[in-house]
Amino acid sequence: MKKKKNIYSHEIDLKKIEIKNMPREQFRQSLEKIKYRGYEVESISDGRKVVITKPGGKFTFGSIRREDFMVWIYNPEDNSLWLISHKDIWKDLEEKGKTSPELTIKIIEALEKVFMGEEPDEVINLTEIFHSLPGEKVELLLKAYKWIWGQEDCNYPNGKGREMSMEEIRKLKERLINEIR
Repeated sequence: MKKKKNIYSHEIDLKKIEIKNMPREQFRQSLEKIKYRGYEVESISDGRKVVITKPGGKFTFGSIRREDFMVWIYNPEDNSLWLISHKDIWKDLEEKGKTSPELTIKIIEALEKVFMGEEPDEVINLTEIFHSLPGEKVELLLKAYKWIWGQEDCNYPNGKGREMSMEEIRKLKERLINEIR
């Protein structure tokens, strides 16, 4: 017998739903009402949440990466899901750097601590709150990156993993240090 493709071995958290078959348009509308499933992994002081959904959809050599997940910022006020990315955070840091290179360097130093394995809440407790800076809360950046870095480490266990994004952040830090001099 021919070996089947796309077979994965992984535990799954199931929630049973039942949708009866019906004419095309009605069936489609019913399916679109199915809620997203995810895991709340961090809370932000403004009420938003860092949420991961698994699997994330990354494919390698035609096979889904079972370790992959997606990192979202969920706002319960309007039920919005923001698929936050390295690029989003880097642009936010760059904008903060235009306002205050010194404070942005401190934020990057806090990110470096999270990068090395410290919990974001512990780092936040040791770091000033940067309310005067534009963009996202520092708390959100630290907590989101904890999970984005975990995602990268899962996707590239024998490669650079979290180093890929940290390289660019370190370059920004060096540029800001040079601007201050």
